[in-house]
Amino acid sequence: MAEASQNEGRLTRVSAVIFQHTEHAIYAVLGLLLAATAILALIDAAGLTFEAIHALGKAPQLLEVVDRLLFLLMLVEILHTVRVSMRSGRLTCEPFLIVGLIASIRRVLVITLQSSEIMHAKEWTAEKEALFRASMIELGVLAGLIITMVISIFLLHRARDDDRPAGEEEPGPETRDA
Repeated sequence: MAEASQNEGRLTRVSAVIFQHTEHAIYAVLGLLLAATAILALIDAAGLTFEAIHALGKAPQLLEVVDRLLFLLMLVEILHTVRVSMRSGRLTCEPFLIVGLIASIRRVLVITLQSSEIMHAKEWTAEKEALFRASMIELGVLAGLIITMVISIFLLHRARDDDRPAGEEEPGPETRDA
C-alpha cells in the first residue's frame, strides 16, 4: 500500500514537471511571436509617421499613427505580462486592465475622428444622425469602461502589500540581500 502511494506521488511530481516545462515552452514561443509582431508594428508605425509628416500632419494620418502606436503599446504590455508570468509563475490581472484601457482609448480616438467628420459634412441626413447618436452612446459606454478600469487599477495597486506596481517583477535573490 505504501509503495503504491509512493509511486503515485512520484508520478504526480513527474507529470507536474512535464506540464511546467510544456507551459514554459508555450510561453517562450508566444513571447517570440509577440516580439516579432511588435517589431513589425513598430516598423509599420515608423512608416506611417513618415507618411503623416509628408501629409503635413492631417488628422486622419495622425490618428492612424496614434492608433498604431497604441496597438504597439498593447503588444509590449502583453509581452511584459508573458515575461513576468514565466519568471514568477503567477498571472496578474493589472496588465490586462492596462491593455483594456489602451484599447478603449484607441476606440475613443477613432470614434472622435469619425464623429468630427460627420459633424463637418455639408449634408445632415437621417443616416448620419443615427450614426452620430450611436457613436455618442458608444463614447458614453467607453467612458464608463475607462473609469471602471482606472478605478480597478487604482484599487489593485492599493491592495498590494509591497507598494510596487502590479506586473513589476519581484526582486531576485541577488537583489534581496543588497
